[in-house]
Amino acid sequence: MHVVVCMKQVPDTTNVRINPKTNTLMREGVESIINPFDEYALEEALKLKDSCGARVTVVSMGPPQATVVIREAIARGADDGALVSSRAFGGADTLATSYTISMAIRKICGGKTPDLVLFGKQAIDGDTAQVGPGVSEFLEVPLITYVKSLELIPEGYRVVTQMDDGENVIEGKFPAVMTVLKEASTPRFAPLAGWMAAAKAEIAVLNEKDVAADPIRIGLKGSPTKVVTIFPPPVKGGGEKVDARGDGAKGAKAIAAFLAKKGLVK
Repeated sequence: MHVVVCMKQVPDTTNVRINPKTNTLMREGVESIINPFDEYALEEALKLKDSCGARVTVVSMGPPQATVVIREAIARGADDGALVSSRAFGGADTLATSYTISMAIRKICGGKTPDLVLFGKQAIDGDTAQVGPGVSEFLEVPLITYVKSLELIPEGYRVVTQMDDGENVIEGKFPAVMTVLKEASTPRFAPLAGWMAAAKAEIAVLNEKDVAADPIRIGLKGSPTKVVTIFPPPVKGGGEKVDARGDGAKGAKAIAAFLAKKGLVK
């Protein structure tokens, strides 16, 4: 069984900065972390490795420094990984990203489709939750989203998904693409021996030629959506404070006056 886990390096959301000229995230000088939801996807893959000896391959798309994501995954127990990286991929929206990752997966798997492709439910920098479903379409395999538990059965798999209106139990056969919720499991820590192995691991770096990508379907050229403007929300003030302790009438008058000033009451 071959499981591919797609993981992303994202900026720490406590220190996000926007380039006012390009309307893109400024990653220079900003601490990057593994997309937290992807850690749960990795853990589900490692559980399959523990239970049935599945091979776990990690794929990440990003700049050269994103190899740290792959090395940490290998330290935790993944078998190998590949970084999809080229300036030609820059500016890709979710459609172009999905296409590029699907081509990389096919390249890694020798033109075939792996048994299972796992994603976190979404990335915390874009919050679109579109790349997992997009890869499913390009690979032409079934998609299951919001997975909170996954188990193997003789015929294939059984998953429980968490939806707004409750839980669903779904059974199916491989191959499949799934997006995983944090409720699925608790990510394991990497042992020292794992870190030592990860430091020596060779990480394949794939560009657009390596994955045989169509030039007009990647990067900005392959992105039908464009960011017109993006900006951080204004810092909220502390509001108005009235000391009305022991005097309910004073507090009520202050609230009424505030609402009237805002034109909310007459």
